[in-house]
Order: sequence, then structure tokens, then C-alpha cells
Amino acid sequence: MSQDSHRLPEGVLLRESHHRVADGVASALDLVSAAIVRAEGAEAKAALNDVASLLHGHAEVHLMLARPQGEALVDAAAHVHKLGCAMRRSRLDGMRIQLIFDTECVPLQSERCWRLGLIVHDLIATAAKHACFDARAGEIKVKLTRRGALVNCVVLDNGSRSVRSDAGRRVRTDNDLARSLGGRIEQGFGSEFTSVVLSFPLTERERQTNWGMATRRMRLTRPVKAKSADTAALPPPAAVSHQANHPVAAKPDPKPSDALGQLFSSPNRMVAL
Repeated sequence: MSQDSHRLPEGVLLRESHHRVADGVASALDLVSAAIVRAEGAEAKAALNDVASLLHGHAEVHLMLARPQGEALVDAAAHVHKLGCAMRRSRLDGMRIQLIFDTECVPLQSERCWRLGLIVHDLIATAAKHACFDARAGEIKVKLTRRGALVNCVVLDNGSRSVRSDAGRRVRTDNDLARSLGGRIEQGFGSEFTSVVLSFPLTERERQTNWGMATRRMRLTRPVKAKSADTAALPPPAAVSHQANHPVAAKPDPKPSDALGQLFSSPNRMVAL
């Protein structure tokens, strides 16, 4: 029997690694909690409570980055929000960096949503570590949108690029993850900002789900629009557009055009990573 026959599946190894790290963080939390009980003085207790809060944040981040099981669709916006909140607690709040979200509901297959989360986590962490905000209040913005059958995720910060190190290994890893989604990553930069754009297409299953959601939203908004039209001053019937009174959702193009160029209206230079 060959050695290959004894190899464990990749998913099993990842789960085992996750459990070991989680157990280590839990043990550290237990030690800090015990130290808080024994500590004398408000200052010592406050410092230990801060340590416990940081450990809780790291535990939440680690939980969000665990590889999912099952085939269910996951709302990518909710996943990114939860991940960002955990990163605030574990890192960004202590660095006085504000994290801002502008997202819309985009159901993705759990494995693909997990890969998106890995990329977003790395982009936020890299911005927090390498950006130089000078006298500006640090801000990192995450925008997640869907245009037809194309998903775009933008991570933008207001830090200076000139002092950033060349994290070649991380760039290659993020690019590999983007390619596994069928997409790509591009970077735009200026004197006081850096933006990274991840763009990838929906799968057929994801397209059907997102199309169904868009159709339901249009149906729900029709009565409201019709009621508003009744109370407003209307032009003569001949001038009224039938299409305006009955909006129709546009079904995503199975082969959408690249929307990266539409995300930034300014002439900032875009550099492929």
C-alpha cells in the first residue's frame, strides 16, 4: 500500500489545525481570566481586561476564517461584516483605525464566500499594518457590490503608499485566491490612498439565486411606486411611459463585461498585482 493512501483529505487537516489554534486561544483566555480575579488594583484589572478583549477578538477572527462545511449559500455581505467587526476588536480599535462598510446582499457558495473572506481579511490587515496615515484619522472602507453576474469588492484606505513594504508573498497568495474564484485583483493608488479591487463572476447557482432575489425586490417595490404615482401630478396619458410604470429587473448577463473600470470615475492609475 502506497503512502498516498494514508494521506488525510485537505479539509480534515485544515479543521484539525483550526481546532488546535482555537484550543490555544481558549487556554490563553482562561489564564488571563484567572489573572484578572487574582489582580489587585483597578489599573491592573483594566489592563488584563484589555488583553482578554483582544484575545476574544482574535478568537472571533479565527472562527470566521475557518473553512466551512456544507453546500449552503452564504450572504457575503453578512460574512464580511462579522469578520470586520472581529478585526475591529482584535486590531483596528487599538490602532484607532475606523472600518467602514458599504455592502449589498450577495449570496455565494460557502466555499467561495470563505475564500472572499480570506482575501478581505488579508487586505484589511495589510492596510492597517503598512499604511501611513500621518495626521489623518485612519479609515479603511470595504465596498461589496454586484453588477449583473460580476461581484466587485473594493478595499480602500486613506494611508500613504510611499512607506509601504512590498509584501510579495501575500500578493501572490491573494492573486491565487482570486483566480480560484475565476477573478482577478487590481490596485489603484495615490498620494493619500490605496485601493484594491477584487472582481469575480458568479457561478450559475449563485446567478440564479441573486436573480431571484432581485426579482422579488422589484415585485415588493411596485405597489409603493404605483401609490406614489397616484398622488403625484401626472402628464397626459399619451406621454406616460409604460416601462416607467412597470419596472422590469434586468437579468444578469451570463458573460458580463468587466465592471472594474466603472468603479472609479477618477483617472487614478490602476496597476495589476
